[in-house]
Amino acid sequence: MDNFQQLPDDFIQLCRSVTAKRPKAVIDHILQYGFITTEELKERYGYNHPPRAARDVREHGIPLETFRVTGSDGRRIAAYRFGNLTKARFSRLSGRTGLSKQIKDKLINKSGCKCFIYLEEVDERELQIDHRVPFEVDGEPELESENFMLLCGSANRAKWEHPNFAKRE
Repeated sequence: MDNFQQLPDDFIQLCRSVTAKRPKAVIDHILQYGFITTEELKERYGYNHPPRAARDVREHGIPLETFRVTGSDGRRIAAYRFGNLTKARFSRLSGRTGLSKQIKDKLINKSGCKCFIYLEEVDERELQIDHRVPFEVDGEPELESENFMLLCGSANRAKWEHPNFAKRE
């Protein structure tokens, strides 16, 4: 299924401008087949952590949406396809958005200077803004404070070392 006829020329050009191996493999596969599964990322392309491959695409300013399909073993697995093209970032500074002081101030006004994970008071300058839903899972959310949380540096590092650590409601 060749999607070129359905996609705007500037979006195709953005996709073709990506030359890094991992995101290029994902983009080319989606352009050819319409989507890519985590199973294909592992078996066909050898990526042991498929969400990282999706994150790499998103960091190039190309929106992806995650949905579920049935894998070869009958279990539900993640798959990725191009998301809302109006969210594509066509500048050289494409990808992740810098988070503003206004979002940090809103989070502090709501919860105080407290680490969301450790629930300890922390000096404001030591707090870091972090995505509530990991960027590699859901891409860049709307820039609303409810999509983010404040973490101390230690909690932010621990979250990366233990990905299930930060799954709080």
